[in-house]
Amino acid sequence: QVQLVESGGGLVQAGASLRLSCAASGGTSISTYGIAWFRQAPGKDYEFVSFISWKRRDIYYGDSVKGRFTISRDNDKNRVYLQMDSLKPEDTAVYYCAADQIVPVHHDPDQYTYWGQGTQVTVSS
Repeated sequence: QVQLVESGGGLVQAGASLRLSCAASGGTSISTYGIAWFRQAPGKDYEFVSFISWKRRDIYYGDSVKGRFTISRDNDKNRVYLQMDSLKPEDTAVYYCAADQIVPVHHDPDQYTYWGQGTQVTVSS
Protein backbone atom coordinates (compact mmCIF):
# COMPACT_ATOMS: atom_id res chain seq x y z
CA GLN A 1 0.00 0.00 0.00
CA VAL A 2 1.43 3.36 -1.08
CA GLN A 3 0.92 6.12 1.49
CA LEU A 4 1.45 9.77 0.50
CA VAL A 5 1.71 12.82 2.75
CA GLU A 6 1.58 16.43 1.48
CA SER A 7 3.10 19.34 3.37
CA GLY A 8 4.12 22.96 2.84
CA GLY A 9 0.76 24.68 2.51
CA GLY A 10 -0.17 27.83 4.38
CA LEU A 11 -1.59 31.35 4.26
CA VAL A 12 0.31 33.82 2.07
CA GLN A 13 -0.26 37.12 0.29
CA ALA A 14 -0.72 37.44 -3.46
CA GLY A 15 2.62 37.38 -5.26
CA ALA A 16 4.30 35.17 -2.65
CA SER A 17 5.76 31.69 -3.14
CA LEU A 18 5.24 28.30 -1.53
CA ARG A 19 6.92 24.94 -2.02
CA LEU A 20 4.77 21.87 -1.51
CA SER A 21 6.21 18.45 -0.80
CA CYS A 22 4.75 14.99 -1.37
CA ALA A 23 6.48 12.21 0.55
CA ALA A 24 5.93 8.47 0.67
CA SER A 25 5.57 7.12 4.18
CA GLY A 26 5.95 3.71 5.78
CA GLY A 27 9.03 2.79 3.79
CA THR A 28 7.16 2.71 0.46
CA SER A 29 9.10 3.79 -2.64
CA ILE A 30 7.46 5.98 -5.29
CA SER A 31 10.59 6.30 -7.42
CA THR A 32 9.02 4.37 -10.34
CA TYR A 33 5.56 6.00 -10.16
CA GLY A 34 4.07 8.81 -12.15
CA ILE A 35 3.09 11.64 -9.78
CA ALA A 36 0.49 14.35 -10.25
CA TRP A 37 -0.74 17.35 -8.30
CA PHE A 38 -4.45 18.20 -8.25
CA ARG A 39 -6.29 20.92 -6.38
CA GLN A 40 -9.86 21.40 -5.23
CA ALA A 41 -11.46 24.68 -4.29
CA PRO A 42 -14.68 24.70 -2.22
CA GLY A 43 -17.64 23.53 -4.29
CA LYS A 44 -15.53 22.77 -7.37
CA ASP A 45 -14.22 19.68 -9.14
CA TYR A 46 -10.65 18.48 -8.98
CA GLU A 47 -8.41 20.60 -11.21
CA PHE A 48 -5.27 19.22 -12.79
CA VAL A 49 -2.15 21.14 -11.75
CA SER A 50 0.93 19.20 -12.87
CA PHE A 51 2.40 15.77 -13.68
CA ILE A 52 5.90 14.31 -13.73
CA SER A 53 6.87 10.85 -14.95
CA TRP A 54 9.31 8.38 -13.40
CA LYS A 55 12.39 9.53 -15.35
CA ARG A 56 11.21 13.14 -15.72
CA ARG A 57 10.79 12.69 -19.48
CA ASP A 58 7.13 13.75 -19.38
CA ILE A 59 6.16 16.94 -17.53
CA TYR A 60 2.80 18.70 -17.93
CA TYR A 61 1.05 21.71 -16.40
CA GLY A 62 -2.50 22.93 -16.31
CA ASP A 63 -3.09 26.10 -18.32
CA SER A 64 -3.92 28.16 -15.24
CA VAL A 65 -0.53 27.51 -13.58
CA LYS A 66 1.80 27.26 -16.58
CA GLY A 67 4.76 29.61 -16.22
CA ARG A 68 4.22 30.06 -12.47
CA PHE A 69 4.50 26.53 -11.00
CA THR A 70 7.35 24.04 -11.35
CA ILE A 71 7.18 20.33 -10.57
CA SER A 72 10.28 18.32 -9.66
CA ARG A 73 11.21 15.07 -7.96
CA ASP A 74 14.07 13.60 -5.98
CA ASN A 75 13.78 9.83 -6.22
CA ASP A 76 16.66 9.31 -3.79
CA LYS A 77 14.63 11.16 -1.14
CA ASN A 78 11.35 9.56 -2.23
CA ARG A 79 9.74 12.99 -2.66
CA VAL A 80 8.02 15.15 -5.25
CA TYR A 81 7.85 18.94 -5.05
CA LEU A 82 5.66 21.69 -6.43
CA GLN A 83 7.25 25.14 -6.44
CA MET A 84 4.52 27.77 -6.67
CA ASP A 85 5.51 31.34 -7.54
CA SER A 86 3.46 34.48 -8.17
CA LEU A 87 0.53 33.06 -6.25
CA LYS A 88 -2.92 34.48 -6.90
CA PRO A 89 -6.11 34.38 -4.82
CA GLU A 90 -7.61 31.98 -7.38
CA ASP A 91 -4.88 29.46 -6.44
CA THR A 92 -6.60 29.00 -3.07
CA ALA A 93 -7.50 25.32 -2.72
CA VAL A 94 -6.61 22.05 -1.06
CA TYR A 95 -3.68 20.56 -2.97
CA TYR A 96 -3.33 16.79 -3.33
CA CYS A 97 -0.59 14.59 -4.72
CA ALA A 98 -1.54 11.37 -6.49
CA ALA A 99 0.47 8.41 -7.77
CA ASP A 100 0.22 5.36 -9.97
CA GLN A 101 2.49 3.17 -12.07
CA ILE A 102 0.41 3.38 -15.26
CA VAL A 103 -1.05 6.79 -16.21
CA PRO A 104 -2.44 6.81 -19.78
CA VAL A 105 -4.24 10.16 -19.25
CA HIS A 106 -2.23 12.33 -16.88
CA HIS A 107 -4.89 15.01 -16.26
CA ASP A 108 -7.64 12.55 -15.29
CA PRO A 109 -7.91 12.03 -11.51
CA ASP A 110 -9.50 8.61 -12.09
CA GLN A 111 -6.14 7.37 -13.40
CA TYR A 112 -4.57 7.50 -9.94
CA THR A 113 -4.90 4.85 -7.27
CA TYR A 114 -3.01 6.49 -4.40
CA TRP A 115 -3.73 9.92 -2.89
CA GLY A 116 -2.45 12.00 -0.02
CA GLN A 117 -4.63 13.76 2.55
CA GLY A 118 -4.16 17.22 1.04
CA THR A 119 -2.59 20.46 2.22
CA GLN A 120 -4.41 23.80 2.36
CA VAL A 121 -3.10 26.75 0.35
CA THR A 122 -4.75 30.12 0.96
CA VAL A 123 -3.73 33.25 -0.94
CA SER A 124 -5.04 36.62 0.23
CA SER A 125 -5.26 39.72 -1.94
